[in-house]
This record gives sequence, C-alpha cells and structure tokens, in this order.
Amino acid sequence: MGTMNTILKQEIPMRSKLFVPASRPELFAKALRSQADAICFDLEDAVLESRKQYARDELARFLATDEFHTLRQEGRKRILVRVNALDTGHTENDLAAACAPGVDIVNIPKAETVESVLQFVSLLQAQEARASGGAGAGPDLRVLANIETAQAMLNAAAIAAAHDKIWGLQLGLGDLFEPLGIARDDAQNVHAVMIAMRLAAGASGKVAYDTAYTNVSNAEGYRQEAWRARQLGYLGKTCIHPSQVALANEVFSPTEEEIRWAAKVVESAEQNDVNGAYMLDGKMIDGPFIERARAILAQAA
Repeated sequence: MGTMNTILKQEIPMRSKLFVPASRPELFAKALRSQADAICFDLEDAVLESRKQYARDELARFLATDEFHTLRQEGRKRILVRVNALDTGHTENDLAAACAPGVDIVNIPKAETVESVLQFVSLLQAQEARASGGAGAGPDLRVLANIETAQAMLNAAAIAAAHDKIWGLQLGLGDLFEPLGIARDDAQNVHAVMIAMRLAAGASGKVAYDTAYTNVSNAEGYRQEAWRARQLGYLGKTCIHPSQVALANEVFSPTEEEIRWAAKVVESAEQNDVNGAYMLDGKMIDGPFIERARAILAQAA
C-alpha cells in the first residue's frame, strides 16, 4: 500500500489547493494564474442556493474555453470541482458540469457511509459515460471524499477503500467540530483527528488532504497547522485565500536538508547489494526509508 501512496503523491502534486467560488467567473482565470498547485471550483458552500444553476453554467462555459486549457497546461494545474452533497438534489447537475476535459478530481462533501459514496460513484460513472457519447473514451475522474462529520470519521477507512475511484480523503474540521462543540483552535483536538484520518486513508493506500484554515489574517496559525499536517503525511492543505498559497507551497516542499539526506539514502541503496537493512550515519536504513527518500527526490525534481 505504501508504494501506491507514493505513486499517487508523485503523479498529482497538490501542496496547495485554492478554492474558487464557481459563481465568481471573474476569478477563474486569475486563480489559474496563481502559484497554487491545484484549483478547486466550488459549487457547494461558496454558492448561494439561488445561484447554483448560474454557477454550473459559468463553470461549464469556462471549462470549454481555450483559455482554460491553455492556463491549465501552462501552470501545470490540477483541477477539482466540489459538487453538492447527494441530499441536495444538485449532485447530478453538478456532475454534468464537472465531467469535462481538463478536470481531474471531483470533491464530494458529506461523505458519511460506504453506501452513499458508492451511490455517488455510480452517478459519476453514468455521467462519464454520457460525456463520452458512448465512445468509451470519456473522462475518468477521481474522487476526493470529505470527512467532515462524526459518522464519516467512524467510517473513514471503509470510505477510502470503497471504490478504486476514491483517490483520497479530505478533512473538514469546521463541519466536524462546530456541531459537537469541539474547540477548533486547540492543537491537540486537531492533531487527534488528523492522525485518525491519515491512518484511515493509509490503510488502503489513499492520500490524505488537509482542511481549510478560516482565520486568513493569522498566517502563522496557518503555517503551524500545515506543518502539523505535513508531519502526519498529508499531501497538502486547502487555501481559501490566495495569501495562503505560498505558505502551503513552502511547508509541503522538501527542505534542502531533507533533499540532501534523501539523495544520500538513495545513493547508498544503489551501492548496497548485500543487506536488506544497513546503517547509514548511525541510522538504520531499509525498504520504507529508501522508498520515502525516492519520493522526496521526485517531489523536489
């Protein structure tokens, strides 16, 4: 499972993921010109109920333009669309807009049970088939499932393993903590949930992606939370404001010291043809450490 996780991390670098309300088309091109690794067009919380159809129409229009494809390729951006939850009545229409060339991942909110996730995947696959026109070469999107309720947290490992289309889990602390009266600004509370979801995702080789940090004016708070996520093996962190992008990119990039050590580990592994485990500068090195070192060098490259 570790190898699968490493491959996914190398394939889709997403240190920073910038949210853009799909009802704000004037921000679309600007977001794609930012330094964020990924852009998430949001059809859910950032869009008023009365503006849902407008947001879908504007997003579908933009995804079909040459401007979108040019900016996406120039910036090497990963593109996500966050759709509305199954119980809203918007999901199928959202998927019709999201299943477009250039979109990589669909983000599903309020994923609470395996059954609901499989229902969503079924709707997604049906829309993919329609988008292909029966030619069999249509979009093949991955799913990032939000873990943002107590029930979802209890079912997180099963949700991650529910289907091959599930690429990873994303933590949502606002929806998880607020109804339960759990202090969002308590680092111990955040750490406990972070490690629980990371292990749930890792059990089936899926990635874990960190939550939003809503106090935009507190750059140091964002940095500390991002660093905590990185230490727990998260792939990157959500950005709800452009000012957070540079912070996420900095924290989730390998340091010079990490790169030097990783290069040394890989070089020693290539020279080692005797032992499965050996010592390097007083530290034991074996398969998992070598794999991690190669992943660090790939990310740095």
